[in-house]
Amino acid sequence: MLLLAFAGISFGAFAQEAETNEIPTLKHKVVTNGFWDNWFVSLGADFISNYSSQEFGVSGNPFARERGSWAGHITVGKWATPSFGLRVKAGFGQGRQVNYAYNTYLGPVYTWTNDMASPKYTQINVSLQPMLNLHNLFAGYKPRVWNTIFYGTVGWYHNTDCLPKNSVLVGAGWLNTFNVTKRFHINVDIYANMGEDDMDGVSIADAPAEVTGTPAFGTRDWQIGASVGFGFNLGKVGWDNAPDVDAIMAMNKAQLDALNASLVDQQAENERLMALIKSHKCPEPTKQVTQIVSSRASVFFNIGKSKIASKKDLVTVKGLAECAKANGQTIVVTGYADSKTGTASYNQALSEKRAQVVAEEIVKMGVSRDKIEVVGKGGVKDLSPISYNRRVVVSLK
Repeated sequence: MLLLAFAGISFGAFAQEAETNEIPTLKHKVVTNGFWDNWFVSLGADFISNYSSQEFGVSGNPFARERGSWAGHITVGKWATPSFGLRVKAGFGQGRQVNYAYNTYLGPVYTWTNDMASPKYTQINVSLQPMLNLHNLFAGYKPRVWNTIFYGTVGWYHNTDCLPKNSVLVGAGWLNTFNVTKRFHINVDIYANMGEDDMDGVSIADAPAEVTGTPAFGTRDWQIGASVGFGFNLGKVGWDNAPDVDAIMAMNKAQLDALNASLVDQQAENERLMALIKSHKCPEPTKQVTQIVSSRASVFFNIGKSKIASKKDLVTVKGLAECAKANGQTIVVTGYADSKTGTASYNQALSEKRAQVVAEEIVKMGVSRDKIEVVGKGGVKDLSPISYNRRVVVSLK
């Protein structure tokens, strides 16, 4: 019978699975996921504003026509925990060489004339990006529509048109994901990447000596980008919260204490009835009916089972059976199941089966079968904790 407190954890089949919802969990801890869980892929389109180390006197407006270029990207990644993940990003598209501008002292020697003043070139890049989900880090994990993520970038940049030129790429970004469904999400990303001073194919050393000034972003080439895309989650999505062991142990202890207290009461009643039987001092029939009608015996069952959990419960039943035989009374056997688990039809059948099992035990005690009424009440929630409702009540009619 003492195993009743642990039954909701150990049984996961049939309709009794709902019992696991009662297990307390920790807010900031989850069960470790498998290797193939929580992977994702995404595609997106990028607008890039290019800043060169050799530019002087050019407007810093990121949307100026001399700076803008278009690109695309694909990413593949995995969340190792709800807060930390890693992805690989491959970008492809155009960049721009932002060249020299109008010089105040020398006049319009190197002024902008048209788009050709900042020629386009083709570029590809591959980078590794560690990610940090701030929502899960500070507020604890739970499925959300919106997640805000900061990430770093380190990678390789290849200019295919100018020289060609390879460059180390470093940067950071701010990614926002919006979950449309469990599998599909939309991404909005803002980022900045820094490369070597000749990442665009032209170094600051290539600037004519008569052009003076300070580049907008110093002696490195920069790209500031924004992208919109969509992604798909692969494998198992999300995490299961880790169980709160301390809370579970406290809950189980409370249930065990309640069961022990019930056992003490049952044993005291058993001793009283056995003493009455041994002394052959059963009350007169009319008086006995008044006394015994209020006496009942309970027989408990494990979750989802129709086998009696402890034969000790039958000691009290035997006392009632002896009195019933002595006075020619009818025994009523009423079966119950707990309503929190299982369907109504399943609980009705289970309660009837439990009552029949106890009735058979009473027959073995010498009570005629026609002196036993069997009733199934189905699922109830009369008692607390819920395990007390998995019982059969034996009473005299």
